[in-house]
This record gives sequence, structure tokens and C-alpha cells, in this order.
Amino acid sequence: MSSFCSRTAGIGAAVAIILHATALAASAASARDIDRKVEAAIQRFHADVDGGRDFTRAARGVLVFPNVVKAGFGIGGEYGTGALLVDGKTIDYYSTTAASVGFQIGAQTKAVILCFMTDAALTAFRASRGWEIGVDGSVALVDTGAGGSVDTTTAPAPVVGFVFGQSGLMANISLEGAKITKIRPD
Repeated sequence: MSSFCSRTAGIGAAVAIILHATALAASAASARDIDRKVEAAIQRFHADVDGGRDFTRAARGVLVFPNVVKAGFGIGGEYGTGALLVDGKTIDYYSTTAASVGFQIGAQTKAVILCFMTDAALTAFRASRGWEIGVDGSVALVDTGAGGSVDTTTAPAPVVGFVFGQSGLMANISLEGAKITKIRPD
């Protein structure tokens, strides 16, 4: 049994090192690079999600993480960088991190879009020194599935989230516990 525990601990340490290296590489991204990836993610969201354009237009602010990498083997984590857009313009940059324990193996990439639908929700987010989903604010996730449509009455909440991968919106995803922190890219 001790061999299994030490092997699991070794794998967990390897995953932590990989995630740390990924975080360092991502944090070195330039503002221009983040802006380019955010724009591509928004365009894809608008093209793939019927009603997505209307949803982001109605939002007071849109936080976009175009590439959130999740990796793990028993113990996992995820990291990504993105930008907060107000009136279609970048006003701040952020990172997101999360950890998880449970059955998991491998890696995946997803895009996350959080729409702040009220001025109060956006103001509270921007005033925080580190915003944790489920603690500092709730996020209503929309998971209509591929080809589904959304509108502002679909999810009437102060903060609405969308998670999508290569085949459109992802279902059965949780953002609970993800920590969002302001960063200063190169």
C-alpha cells in the first residue's frame, strides 16, 4: 500500500510541476497575445451559440478566458489568462486557477466566458482582490448544448457563464471554486 501512496504522491507532484510550468508560461503572455485570443474566442462564441452576440451586448462586462488548461491524474488543476471587456474594449487582465481531487486523468482545454449582467455584479467583481466563484459570487452556467440558443431571459442572473470546447457549449461543467485574480501581462 505504501508503494501505491508514494506513486500517487509522485504523480501528484509531477502534475503540480507541469501546471506550475504552464502557469508561468501563460503568465508571460503579452497583453497583445491575450487580446488576440480573447477576440478569437468571442468570435467563435458568437458564431457557435445562437443568441450569443445579443447576450454579450446586453452584458455590462464580459470576462473571457480563451484557453483554460485542465490537467490531472487523481489530483488536478487548471489555469488560464484572459481579459475583461467593457463596451467591447479590454480594461483589465485576469488569471483563473482551480484545483480538483477525484477520478481524472489527462488534459483538456476549454474557453470560459462570464457575462456580468448588472452594474452591481461588475462593480463587486472589479473591487475584489481575488474573486472566487461560489464564494464571492454565484455564476449561472448556461449549457444548452451544441446548436442550442440562449437569450438574456434564458439565464436571468447577475453573472452568467458559458464554457465551451471544440464542439460548442459543454454540459455538466462546474466553475465552483475557481479563483480569478487581476494580472499585469507583459
